Amino acid sequence: MGNTIRGVVAFIPSEKCQTFLVGELKEMPIDRMVDLSGRQLRRFPLLACRFSELVKLYLSDNHLQSLPQELEGLSKLQILALDFNHFRELPQVVCSLKQLNILYLGNNRLHSLPWELSLLTELKALWIETNYFSELPAVISQLANLKTLHLGYNQLRSLPEELGRLKELRSIWLSGNLLSEFPPVLLEMHFLDVIDVDRNRIRRFPSLAHLRGLKLVIYDHNPCVNAPAVSEGVRRVGRWANNTEEAGEEKGNRDEQPPPPADTKELPAEE
Repeated sequence: MGNTIRGVVAFIPSEKCQTFLVGELKEMPIDRMVDLSGRQLRRFPLLACRFSELVKLYLSDNHLQSLPQELEGLSKLQILALDFNHFRELPQVVCSLKQLNILYLGNNRLHSLPWELSLLTELKALWIETNYFSELPAVISQLANLKTLHLGYNQLRSLPEELGRLKELRSIWLSGNLLSEFPPVLLEMHFLDVIDVDRNRIRRFPSLAHLRGLKLVIYDHNPCVNAPAVSEGVRRVGRWANNTEEAGEEKGNRDEQPPPPADTKELPAEE
């Protein structure tokens, strides 16, 4: 019954109704964080914009499709969670939040990102998993300080060479896409710690032994006939992970192919 009431009140823009949904919000929280996740919000409560010192804002699991220009007043915001909403495009005002370190955009309806995202020069972690991207947005290659990139469960078939410009990138997560070959650009990114290509369509893996920074490679649930060769100490997660590449190829000729990729995903934990 409570959720039903919230769902009805969410359509009413009056300040009294907004207070019912988000609480009083009279004073700046001590931890400079506001969590409005799961409140069935259909519009952003302007009450939150009065806290110019806010550092973390969580708006996950609502019904938001847009954000007001007043949000730019939260100029010290470092973490913004907009995942599990109804965004079809990224609100431009997000690109004015120059101090953002972490941006969660997963589980929306995005198919592109604006070039203004490149203005977020402090961005270090970007989640855009479970959207409608059929190719990697070009602006991502302009995010020079990006360290973590979550691209899982989109419709990506390849990665552009420009991705190699991201010299600070340490982990890339590509599970649940449509990759039919291991992206060649990743073979040149020696600084990567983690590569996840779980649940794709890759049949044969190249050697990754030359990637000296690599610590973990996840390649399970691919119709592969071999395991990627890696240098000593690198953890592999997938078929024949504890065997040699040659043993994996021999066994792969006899084994049945794994089932097709599942279309499910858990929400990643905050870094």
